[in-house]
Amino acid sequence: MTDNTANYDDSHTTLTTVRKKKVYCPDTAFYGDCRDVEDFEKLNRVGEGTYGVVYRVKDTKSGSVVALKKIRMERETDGMPISSLREISILKRMKHPNIVNVSDVAVGPKLDSIFLVMEYCEQDLGTLLDMISTPYTLSEVKCLMTQLLKGLEYCHSHSIIHRDLKMSNLLLTSTGLLKIADFGLARTLSLPGKPMTPNVVTLWYRSPELLYGDANYTTAVDLWSAGCIMGELLQHRPLLPGNTEQSQLNLIVKLLGTPNDHIWPGFTQLPLGKALMLPKQDKNTLKLVFPRISDQSISLLAGLLTYNPRSRLTVRQALQHPYFREPPRAQDPAMLPTYPEIRNLMSEKEK
Repeated sequence: MTDNTANYDDSHTTLTTVRKKKVYCPDTAFYGDCRDVEDFEKLNRVGEGTYGVVYRVKDTKSGSVVALKKIRMERETDGMPISSLREISILKRMKHPNIVNVSDVAVGPKLDSIFLVMEYCEQDLGTLLDMISTPYTLSEVKCLMTQLLKGLEYCHSHSIIHRDLKMSNLLLTSTGLLKIADFGLARTLSLPGKPMTPNVVTLWYRSPELLYGDANYTTAVDLWSAGCIMGELLQHRPLLPGNTEQSQLNLIVKLLGTPNDHIWPGFTQLPLGKALMLPKQDKNTLKLVFPRISDQSISLLAGLLTYNPRSRLTVRQALQHPYFREPPRAQDPAMLPTYPEIRNLMSEKEK
């Protein structure tokens, strides 16, 4: 290691030593004594979020295993990036069983050594679906969707849009609790609505209004992502795996049919309304793609994957959908199948 910035590398099992000191942490909730990064012993790297690398570590003071997310600072010359400040601010005031809990901030000797201390979750759904060949059962999918929507309901009731819901940002504990993670792209809704960048949400989960460049979008973008996640859980592979904005729209049209100004008023007037061309297809093919699921399952999917964001189900409407009351009932989270900690096994192989 060439400097003393408390970075990890593969040849070290602990973080570099730093002096215990009083630091101003980047949120009023953290003002005063932050945790010293020396308090944590690296076990392994488990992933990389939108704005930082995540490690599994041992808290040497409590003995507990937690996750440490290093805030990405490479391109910053004027302090912390606004995305990191926003993530810290949002996560510290959110307390819900289906949202990852941030307990503290740890610091090194320089301002570019700042870490979020978070609860450790054994799995992420993205890695699980990639590595496990056995699909979830219908009752297990219902369990996971219930938890996802409950976490999302909490976010939206606090005027927060996640803006990057995808499988790899859904964590799973050993007791079957699903946790929404990685709030680096999250935003608090302002009143009145202020334009936001439409270049958010990983492409496979990006809603039509974002693809068309709408800067005045709402929490409805998260519900579209939830529909893509539900479809992916049901078929055990990505529902709409486009590799460009145009190919993504083509896949959406193939699934839902071609939109028009009747079902989605004003969509042709959006910034990219004339730049992105749509193929012609009259029919919705959801029932052909999912021939073995119930009519209520199709109804919920269709309600989430609705072109017009104003007609799309809200998270509360989704949670009240008859799909969640019909058999099979949602599996108890504690009864979800458990698997070896795949990310840890993968990181061991990389050493």
